[in-house]
Amino acid sequence: MPKQKTHKGTAKRFRLTKNGKLMRMKIGRSHLRRKKSAKVNREYRHAITTESTATIKMVQTLAGAAVQS
Repeated sequence: MPKQKTHKGTAKRFRLTKNGKLMRMKIGRSHLRRKKSAKVNREYRHAITTESTATIKMVQTLAGAAVQS
């Protein structure tokens, strides 16, 4: 039985905290930011948590050990 490969796109986009929360960056931060308010642009700097159990399980399956570190 071959090993399951790490889905590199998922491994780069998510990380797990010690308490099991899934951290990710917000979408829409790459371009067209001049027309957005300063408050919105400040909020793009920080990662947000995803506490959905189904999402965490899916990301762990796709990324494997890469996300768990």
